[in-house]
Amino acid sequence: MSYKIKSRIWIECNEHVLLGEGRVHLLKAIDEAGSLSKAAKALNISYKKAWGLLDSVNKSAKKPVTINSTGGKGGGGAELTEYGKSLIRVFDEINQNCWKFLDKQLAKIENL
Repeated sequence: MSYKIKSRIWIECNEHVLLGEGRVHLLKAIDEAGSLSKAAKALNISYKKAWGLLDSVNKSAKKPVTINSTGGKGGGGAELTEYGKSLIRVFDEINQNCWKFLDKQLAKIENL
């Protein structure tokens, strides 16, 4: 038999989600694309949904996660702050450590 363990983690603040896998994917896409609109297209989600996710992250975070510029001749843009990049790094580290722990726990079941 082949066992699998499933889990998802997210971080909440005052009962609002600060970070989860989807929000981190969005932040990474913003970092790559340089705009929320392009990031939404890359992730195949609506701009409205992407904006809502980003807004909830910014409202839950201690500091701004993105710096946004409004549209104009060259269009608007968004870039991650150093704090936003740090949040991604720490979330990824937490997630990796969680998976390592869960794999060890699953091995206990497999070895029975």
